[in-house]
Amino acid sequence: MVFPPLRQLDDHVFDQPTLIVVVDTEEEFDWSAPFDPAHVSVDNIALQPMAQAILDRHGVVPTYAVDYAVAEDGAASRLLRGMAGAGCCEIGAHLHPWVTPPHGGPLDARSSYPGNLPQAVERAKLAALTARICDAFGRPPRLYKAGRYGLGPATAGILGELGYRIDASIVPFTDFSREAGPDFSTRDARPFVTSGGVVALPLSVGFTGRLARRGPRLFPHLSGRFARRLHVPGVAARLGLLQRLRLTPEGHTLAEMIAQTRAGLAAGQRLFMLTYHSSSLLPGATPYVRDAMARREFLGAIDGFCEIFLGLLGGRADTPAGVAAALLGEPALEQAA
Repeated sequence: MVFPPLRQLDDHVFDQPTLIVVVDTEEEFDWSAPFDPAHVSVDNIALQPMAQAILDRHGVVPTYAVDYAVAEDGAASRLLRGMAGAGCCEIGAHLHPWVTPPHGGPLDARSSYPGNLPQAVERAKLAALTARICDAFGRPPRLYKAGRYGLGPATAGILGELGYRIDASIVPFTDFSREAGPDFSTRDARPFVTSGGVVALPLSVGFTGRLARRGPRLFPHLSGRFARRLHVPGVAARLGLLQRLRLTPEGHTLAEMIAQTRAGLAAGQRLFMLTYHSSSLLPGATPYVRDAMARREFLGAIDGFCEIFLGLLGGRADTPAGVAAALLGEPALEQAA
């Protein structure tokens, strides 16, 4: 199991449903093309104030987990540093191995997951990213989100050595092993402490439908290779039997985001993480936002979700640093600003 828990944490320390926002803040590139270290354009960063304005209005302070291409770009880092300095956001780290030095070795699907790299290489790349973020933003990042959710057996130890306190890489009930990635299919959304004192805050993923309670057991069978060829997951979702939903406006409607959250609340969950990629604000840069109209719908979903979560559902907003501190019963963890 990737990132085995040393101690489970109880999110019922929060009297209200609690929302955190983590943004994969990265270069834009063709997700269907081979990995290319030369693709380091970060034009999308200039568009982040569009979503930030919505989050500001709702009192939500997101964490931008930035990768090397973003931290290295002067204009991009200045914009984010200004927002962080104003208290509008916090800064974490996001490791894309193919654009992060030291370079060398294969550029394939397996090596695109940082946790698959040799331990010394994974550490060297994360150390280089950490140093670059520290130079660009004035403080070391404390939150880590692995590129492609690629945790590995050595990652927790490396994070502890480099001073990280929070990991936001785990995607519950999801198996990436078909592409040589990690298997999180047996991991749920509950936070926990792993080695090195790292607080793991999994993404919000859950099941809806009449068979939701059996989702963790049934979904691996419904989503197997043969079942997918027969479109079984889609049929199960359309029939209202079972659907796995992630809390994101990428590929999910506002109604699905609310349904996922209501299901989590009904199951006793109190902590929810909204995620998206910074590049989705640049039409055509991701599969989720193809044009300006789709971007309006994307931003509208973020706005609508915050309004419902913080209003109708009686929720509150926090940061990953604040959440980790509350879960541990400690003073607030320092984040880059």
